[in-house]
Amino acid sequence: MADSAPVNRVLIVKLGALGDIVHAIPVAAALRRTFPSVHIDWLVSAKHREILDLVPAIDRRLVINDRGAGGGAGIFAAIRELRRGRYDVALDLQGLVKSAIFARSSGAARVIGFASRYLREPLARPFYTEVYDPGGGGMYHPDESHVVWTNLGMLAPLGIHAAAPEFPIARVDSAAARDVAARTGGRYAVINPGAAWPTKRWEPSRLAAIAAALRDEHSLPSVVVWGPGEESLAREVVAASAGAAILSPPTSVADLAEISRGAALFVSGDTGPAHIAAAVGTPIVGIYGPTRPARNGPWSPDDVTVSRDGVCQCHHLRRCRLETMCLDDIQVDEVHAAIERRLAGARRA
Repeated sequence: MADSAPVNRVLIVKLGALGDIVHAIPVAAALRRTFPSVHIDWLVSAKHREILDLVPAIDRRLVINDRGAGGGAGIFAAIRELRRGRYDVALDLQGLVKSAIFARSSGAARVIGFASRYLREPLARPFYTEVYDPGGGGMYHPDESHVVWTNLGMLAPLGIHAAAPEFPIARVDSAAARDVAARTGGRYAVINPGAAWPTKRWEPSRLAAIAAALRDEHSLPSVVVWGPGEESLAREVVAASAGAAILSPPTSVADLAEISRGAALFVSGDTGPAHIAAAVGTPIVGIYGPTRPARNGPWSPDDVTVSRDGVCQCHHLRRCRLETMCLDDIQVDEVHAAIERRLAGARRA
């Protein structure tokens, strides 16, 4: 049952990673819509703060250097700053012992986290004053509900029941996006070959074949985006595409959001850039192996995923335990068919 105590100051704890933070943005949006004058702070790792700079629903970003990434406060300085926040509510959307300690250390009267069976680290549970159980205490598996809705459920103890997720990501002037538009004539697809987990990366030659098909069948050039350490992977796709793809310039998170906004299609595995593209409304075709689209896929019913989650034996593992990754079983013709379905849907919309 929702508590009727006033909600004037709220702390959100979601440290990373990029895609996980994108999936939590609707929580801040729903808070702002329900309580227009609420003050919202967000504790985030220095490595992942860029995306939050684009979210006007947040009043203050508290940046912590918890991974040696440079920038941000140290752990003890961050805790001191949290205590000055005088929060009514702290929401731990991360589910780790570390994040739970931060939430509790804020001194908030109410510290809300997930029930033990949903937590990534169940030892976080004692730090909460109350919990939200996504399954309501019944039979439930965390992979069966999209994480965006699971995050929004955390607001139920505050009496907030969002009708639909909102992603208030501000537009910016991006030289990189202008460059892409000029080189492609303003109509293009985006291909993202990179991912932090090797098990989420589809073969570059197959992505190159997709780029060729988009050019030959839809007169759609492809822009291959890349992040830190991924340029060589992106260049492989471009080199094998027979001129159908071009290399994106270096991009910030804001640049990536603007390039995605302008795209007719975004083709990618389960990774942060794809979730940014989905958040700004770009049509998505997702290629999924060790993670489940029902939980981590694009949330628009119009988007399409090609997945092997039903047969994967390495769910949520960065490296495959078998000789051949399940992702490698996905063939070009399957992704090509998914693209045809998604583009047809975009034309009808």
